[in-house]
Amino acid sequence: MTIEKRIHTFCALGKRLQHLSADELASLVDKIKSENAWFTPESIEMALNGIITMLDESKLKIWLSNYKLPELNTPKTVALIMAGNIPLVGFHDLLCVLISGHHAQVKPSSKDSASFQFIVRELIALDPDMQTKITATDRLKDFDAVIATGSDNSSRYFDYYFGKYPNIIRRNRTSCAVLTGNETENDFRALAKDVFSYFGLGCRNVSKLYVPTGYDFSALLDSWEMFSEIRHHHKYTNNYDYQKSIMLVNSVPFLDNGFVMITQSEKTVSPISVLHYEYYTNQQELETKIASVRDKLQCIVGSSLPATIPFGQAQFPELWDYADGVDTLKFLLTL
Repeated sequence: MTIEKRIHTFCALGKRLQHLSADELASLVDKIKSENAWFTPESIEMALNGIITMLDESKLKIWLSNYKLPELNTPKTVALIMAGNIPLVGFHDLLCVLISGHHAQVKPSSKDSASFQFIVRELIALDPDMQTKITATDRLKDFDAVIATGSDNSSRYFDYYFGKYPNIIRRNRTSCAVLTGNETENDFRALAKDVFSYFGLGCRNVSKLYVPTGYDFSALLDSWEMFSEIRHHHKYTNNYDYQKSIMLVNSVPFLDNGFVMITQSEKTVSPISVLHYEYYTNQQELETKIASVRDKLQCIVGSSLPATIPFGQAQFPELWDYADGVDTLKFLLTL
């Protein structure tokens, strides 16, 4: 299968996803959310739209123009251990393996297997040769390299079992936002997407705010009322009630708008329904604080340095925005 044919197949997949009928989409949503109550119709459609944007032909060609993609006489088998925290989170890894010409041996997450099965069926329908390129399994074997995504705890397991193979092993990451006090209401509303999309379960979700000393949160909290519907999701509300009771019992000060609590903490990762914040007094202190946790951050959101992503764009990575900053395609091309 030539690189031109692989590009054509993925472009066709993007168009296919874009033109799913209402009935096809509803059926897919039902299957996916039956596996995982966190996967709402809105989050599934958001994930699909992200993939559709990725699979634009011009973007694919720009991305791949930075690499030399040889036709492989002896493709390798790459084991993919996928996460299940947000819908279709492992798609980019699958794309990288297949576009590079290797074979994918995939262990999908039990929390997100229906979406993976759907993507594979569509790829094979578009190009029957894909059937020999993708294998789904619960037991990985006879592979040449590993790409595994999980928690800090599971990464120790991955290191132990897969350390002898060429690998990319990803650990817990989260994202933060830098506020200066000059933000507009539109900035706050865009930031809300970075915070609340996927209920905050993704590594690209903002869980920590860096704010100037004495920062007034009232305008930010008021502008986030547009996301108040999140309180009607039972799993999110259970987390909100639980975290609120813990802070009340422990006399932890917090701000609350009825569906998210903001509390001061040096921790980067916050529980669902809670957002941490930390003060800074000047630019140098801000940069020092962020540098000390940089290896735990996926994105830094904001409109001023050291931010790397504009408000509202954290959940829309480009093809070249690699998880953990590790170039997956470059890794695959060295096998």
